[in-house]
Amino acid sequence: MTTFELKIPPPAVALVIALLMWLTSFLFGSIPIPLVYRLSAALVLLVIGQGISISGIVSFRRARTTLNPFKPATSSALVTGGIFSFTRNPMYLGLLLTLLGWAAFLASPPTLVFLFLYVVYINRFQIDPEERVLSSIFGDGYAAYKTRVRRWV
Repeated sequence: MTTFELKIPPPAVALVIALLMWLTSFLFGSIPIPLVYRLSAALVLLVIGQGISISGIVSFRRARTTLNPFKPATSSALVTGGIFSFTRNPMYLGLLLTLLGWAAFLASPPTLVFLFLYVVYINRFQIDPEERVLSSIFGDGYAAYKTRVRRWV
């Protein structure tokens, strides 16, 4: 395991990315799109993103398994239904859509680079280590699940 694996809470990563996006928009400016359109797009993406995240949280709660992103080894159930039948990582996908909404609000194309960086970071330092642990806990059941459901969408 490397230094950053399972160390920084994904919402904190998203918050840092959002701050970097704001600074980038400040430095590079934005496209002159009316506020009503930017705000509408941002709110739609925010609602969809947070809905997906909340759906994942509810599924974990119902299964009575851990929500702690630092301790995947404490997982007590493999959740494959509901939102988890469409994406293996609804909470991270929800954060990504929320960041996409922020990018829409900022209307600054250079901010889109940070969405890519978010995905790369979360894949490498959060999802990869989680999947190693889940594979060791749930074995063939998790392997079969991974063949049916994509990591993001």
